Amino acid sequence: MSAAFDTIVIGGGANGLVAAARLGKRALLLEGADTVGGLGRPVEFAPGFSASPLSIDPGWLPAAVARTIGAKRLGPVEVDTPLSVATPLGKFLSLSRDPLKAAEAIGPHSRSDASRWPAFVTQMHRLAGFLGEIYQRPAPDVDTRSPKDALTALSLARKLRALGRADMIEFLRTLPLSVGELCDDWFESPPLKAAIAAGGIQDLRQGPRSGGTGLVFLHHLIGAPEGSVRGRVPWKDGPDAFTRAAEAAARRRGATIRTNARVTRILVKDDAVAGVVLEGGEEIAAKRVLSTADPKRTFGEWVDPVWLDPEFVRAIGNIRHRGCTAFVLYGLEKLPELPGLSAHALAGIVSLTADPVALERAADAAKYGSVSERPHVELHVPTILWPGVAPVGRHILIARVQYAPFALRDGVWDINRTQALAANVTEAIEAASPGFSTRILHRAALSPWDLASRYGLVEGAATQGELALDQFLFMRPVAGWGRHSTPIGGLYLGGAGTHPGPGVLGGSGWLAAKRMR
Repeated sequence: MSAAFDTIVIGGGANGLVAAARLGKRALLLEGADTVGGLGRPVEFAPGFSASPLSIDPGWLPAAVARTIGAKRLGPVEVDTPLSVATPLGKFLSLSRDPLKAAEAIGPHSRSDASRWPAFVTQMHRLAGFLGEIYQRPAPDVDTRSPKDALTALSLARKLRALGRADMIEFLRTLPLSVGELCDDWFESPPLKAAIAAGGIQDLRQGPRSGGTGLVFLHHLIGAPEGSVRGRVPWKDGPDAFTRAAEAAARRRGATIRTNARVTRILVKDDAVAGVVLEGGEEIAAKRVLSTADPKRTFGEWVDPVWLDPEFVRAIGNIRHRGCTAFVLYGLEKLPELPGLSAHALAGIVSLTADPVALERAADAAKYGSVSERPHVELHVPTILWPGVAPVGRHILIARVQYAPFALRDGVWDINRTQALAANVTEAIEAASPGFSTRILHRAALSPWDLASRYGLVEGAATQGELALDQFLFMRPVAGWGRHSTPIGGLYLGGAGTHPGPGVLGGSGWLAAKRMR
């Protein structure tokens, strides 16, 4: 058994690479695939056509993570990539990042909504900003007796009070609120409500009327441009720009990276971690292991349960994943045309769902293990920003689909079900963009089952566990173990299944590595 490293990091996604960069020398990162990049790895679905469906949202980059990887060269695209939503009239409402321009576009639908829009986005960003403050610190320890942890909690309490009485109350009210109720509090126009509500159900098998979707909405708003309610700004150098920068930082700081190194077991001796075993039988010794894989996979597949308390095993097994998102990837001869939208709007998010009632109905089917007949579909054309991901003159369209539950009531995902989903989505796009089908050169669908097998995601859930109030902060991944350590000495967790959760670039890995130092 080799023993050249103090720490082994499992997983070469954003969290693993950031953790390796922070740990530096004598850290070994193991990635099972042939390249690092995690969920940002592109999929070549046809010759010359590559897409990164799980990186449509580029995520939020905390300042501490940016400093760790030296992200000065990472720049966002400098053009407005709006959020657009279908309207009952067959056209689209396009919401600029500029709140005054967005209000002008809202005006024909509702003068009242237009007048309230600037105040709404300002307040939502204040609330999301406080959530971002929480996410840059370890999860609160409700049982702490440590003066240092008590001071940290006191600092957060002071920042909460600094919001002012009205916003402090609104923050505490919004987290458990349904995003549907939040929309009703402010607006009357169904398309505008639908545009906002879709931000509260991302990768969640719940509809906009479900409690706690206010938290999901604020979570995905962190890092978005100040005048917007959806859509963080893409990187100018491509959807994988962050993971490339993080990999370079890890190597620069002395970490060793091995690809095609699939972990099959975590070794434990006398209640403490002893190393890992790779596919093929190679053993690598280490006194510390940081897994950025799903907690359920880490403890359900790699750790012998003899070392774990049955209550802990039960808690890990009860983590809700409930993957419900699928993708259809299109290689196009030319760009689709949508009424009332410029071609450039396709570089942002285009939602085909015109009202929140339709969102709720789409979610209803998934609750009973069925694929929605009229799913919520969002479109994104990456080739407008990065032409090089397709052959010259061609385009890629990514259709993100909810709800397509991993667990089906009447069977499992197979090629017939996946192709039926793709046909249904194509029909929905055709209805919004007549002639779309004639522009298709290639089509490939990724069901939740495909996402599970391709990316190693439990139940096809990129979240590594639904983002919900009972799977949040010190209860993520499970209550009592929300600060990255585990019952096994030297074994730590640092993936999206831990605090602060998905969509925070390297945040979990950075906090876990900080805990280990």
